[in-house]
Amino acid sequence: MSNYRVQAYNTAHSSENKIHDDAVARRFGFSGGLVPGVEVYAYMMHLPVERWGRAFLERGTAQCRFTNPVYDGATADVAGRDDGDAITIEVASGGKNCATGSARLPANAPAPPALDDFPPVTPPAMESRPAASPATLQVGAMLGSISMAASREHAAGYLRDVRETDGLYAREGLVHPGTVLRMGNLGLLQNVLLGPWIHVGSEVRNFGAARVGETLVARPRVAANYERKGHLFVELDVLVLGEGARPLAQLRHTAIYRPRQAAEAKA
Repeated sequence: MSNYRVQAYNTAHSSENKIHDDAVARRFGFSGGLVPGVEVYAYMMHLPVERWGRAFLERGTAQCRFTNPVYDGATADVAGRDDGDAITIEVASGGKNCATGSARLPANAPAPPALDDFPPVTPPAMESRPAASPATLQVGAMLGSISMAASREHAAGYLRDVRETDGLYAREGLVHPGTVLRMGNLGLLQNVLLGPWIHVGSEVRNFGAARVGETLVARPRVAANYERKGHLFVELDVLVLGEGARPLAQLRHTAIYRPRQAAEAKA
């Protein structure tokens, strides 16, 4: 496997999630604003797409776990190792291991879940979102369906932001897998009001390559909600669809929606 090196870029400086703001992130014990996990995942996915091409976007599976932050402007080194029929992937930056994960290309495409298991729900108005809590993120609850237009301008801008060097996306008019994973973030932040929060990991099953020009839709369900070491975690089960309710991916998306530092600051 060839390795891959990226100069990381914080795409979320102006995000509502202030964990990406330098001043707020330092109050939480970090050196500066965190590069979003979905972008670190985007760096990781260069290797399986380099190996398997479009087939990975159509039926590949992946998982990632973020262990240390990657900071804006830092070099992120992505290393892949063959592990049977899979690739084990690690990201290092600033002398630390920052992310681990793997990718696999099954011989046959995984079957997508039934659409009836992920019924569409109208999301709240942004100004009316309830505060994130165990009560508003109850296990089993369907959250509001979120849509995003994957326009040509948006797709090209994302390729620039994640410093993607693979010409497949522009050549075949395909949306980057980092954008597909971002639908998990949108499924959380557009349904509940959050303070600073942290995406800690995801599992992904691909069913189809997202095409530039499509409107992507996330239908999220709360799969788990728990406390660990003072942090409040939520896991979302998200079905991502393209035009005509075409299944694109299923995400198991894990986030700390209330870090213990936030609770301590209020105490």
